[in-house]
Amino acid sequence: MTRAFLLSLLMIGTACSAQPQRGTPAAAASEDQGPQGPQPAGANDPVPANAPLDPSIRNVPATTGRANLPKTPPPFAVAEIGRFDAPFAMAFLPDGTLLVTEKAGRLMLRRADGTTVPVGGAPAVATGGQGGLLDVAIAPDFARSRVLYLSYAEPRPNGGSSLALARGVLDRANGSSAPTLRDLAVVWRAGSDGPGGQFGAIITFAPDGKSLFLTSGERQRFTPAQDPNQALGKILRLTLDGKAWPGNPAYRKGGVQAMTWTSGHRNPYGLVFTSDGRLWEEEMGPKGGDELNLIEPGRNYGWPVVSNGDNYSGQPIPDHPSRPDFAAPVLWWNPAISPGGMIAYSGTMFPQYRGSLFIAALSDKSLIRVAVDGVRATAKDQWDMGTRIRDVAQAPDGAIWLLEDGGKGSGGRLLRLTAK
Repeated sequence: MTRAFLLSLLMIGTACSAQPQRGTPAAAASEDQGPQGPQPAGANDPVPANAPLDPSIRNVPATTGRANLPKTPPPFAVAEIGRFDAPFAMAFLPDGTLLVTEKAGRLMLRRADGTTVPVGGAPAVATGGQGGLLDVAIAPDFARSRVLYLSYAEPRPNGGSSLALARGVLDRANGSSAPTLRDLAVVWRAGSDGPGGQFGAIITFAPDGKSLFLTSGERQRFTPAQDPNQALGKILRLTLDGKAWPGNPAYRKGGVQAMTWTSGHRNPYGLVFTSDGRLWEEEMGPKGGDELNLIEPGRNYGWPVVSNGDNYSGQPIPDHPSRPDFAAPVLWWNPAISPGGMIAYSGTMFPQYRGSLFIAALSDKSLIRVAVDGVRATAKDQWDMGTRIRDVAQAPDGAIWLLEDGGKGSGGRLLRLTAK
């Protein structure tokens, strides 16, 4: 009997006793039948404090890949060009105007002259913690279709919430009429309603524009990331109308497995393709252990069985080398940086950085640059921005725009970085 199989039995046993809702395949478990529909058993229970321990795993410390660097002053001219209330994400439209999501549920449009206006028709959201209106992404054919996608924490009938993905058409009315979203419809839901933050929620389109990738956090519930029948702790590959992509590794199995591209993730907040077609992801670890991963179809990235960080209580988690069957991060940060958004830079304003990844860092209050070369990545810069950075975007002119993390009336600045 293999070690991996023994571990899966242990996790199921743990889930069925101390934490009956965690890690139990939906097909084999009893279901909580509530007003929200069939749910994995225990989905509405309080989130656990720690990852489950497996005493059979001998810890093998991680000795390579740590990416923490001394912080240095940013080599940019930094200008404040706007303010928002608890912003989460931003996306440029082809004409250079900017969409910004505010977690309380407002979608804002910033015009070229710097004025902002709310976009009507945004969905109702569940706020609090990390929930709310989250990512915004424009469809690959936006210039023709005017379609955009929103991810958000959707309030559910039982009082909990679920990650949802919706699609609508942006109507940019002229004259005095405000812009609005019409025909907004949910095309995908995570399905495991209940408590917990860490929604992930990042939307990225495949290079050919025919499918999309969506990150789904594990909602602080730990073991669903290893449950193949829950969409939590996964990267999903979907059609543009929210169905399972036919080329997925387990498409023939149906259900959540048909949608799953990779598993074993905690809170994925960055997902980008580089120019060579490789897909890179960064995610928040627990206490330390933030990760940059090269995403390959069908791989399992180990959470919560392994991590290069520890539980917030201080209870240790085995490092990634303890289970080499899981995909290990290419880079990791401990102490934590709390990564937010990420881009692969391709602009002309900073030719020396073309091809680099730029990662927004919240707790580290920095902007981090990582050089990538094929499957290799090297941490190059950790610039001190002096404030929590939530998201990063590349403007049409090659400037780098940042969203400051902040609440209503406190922070939330939009910053523009240009060459000095």
